[in-house]
Amino acid sequence: MNGLNGFLQELAKQRWDDHRYYHHSRINQTLHLVSAISFVCAYALLFVDPAMAALLGWTVSMTTRQAGHFFFEPRGYDHVNRATHAHKEDIKVGYNLRRKVVLMALWVVLPLLLWVQPSVFGLIAPATDFGGYLHDLGLAWLALGAGGLVFRTLHLFVIADMRTGLVWMTKILTDPFHDIWLYHKAPLALLRGERIDPMHHV
Repeated sequence: MNGLNGFLQELAKQRWDDHRYYHHSRINQTLHLVSAISFVCAYALLFVDPAMAALLGWTVSMTTRQAGHFFFEPRGYDHVNRATHAHKEDIKVGYNLRRKVVLMALWVVLPLLLWVQPSVFGLIAPATDFGGYLHDLGLAWLALGAGGLVFRTLHLFVIADMRTGLVWMTKILTDPFHDIWLYHKAPLALLRGERIDPMHHV
């Protein structure tokens, strides 16, 4: 039981740190809400059409989520948490902005690779029409998402410990449901003209 309690406490801490450090912008929070809802839809699609689920997950869920971080989240000194942007990047458990650039670059490269090499150098049967191309792209993006999740989890096993990695993986997989609960009021705050969450609760 202590092991389970410790796991849940670490999960709560990772979620809390993620919120208080990286989600000050109401635009970012709103985009996370859109992302979370579409991710939940993608989760449901996984059981019916995995390729389509990945297409939805990457084109809608990931783009809205990462746009919030790259374009709207403040990068100056964080007076709420008394931390610089560089410090927050260094202590980020999951993918910080530098790592996200690599991940998103791979996301952009995969469609080009499939277009130029439909068989991926003989590894798969080449698509014969655009629908087949989209199906192959969806599966490639699904593999990229799963690979990125597993890679960082194993990396955390090495640089931290196994529980940190497993907690982070659990957090990532359950973030869509948690974000809906956490940011469902963000659009209303944004409509009131509140661009930055005052973070009084922090």
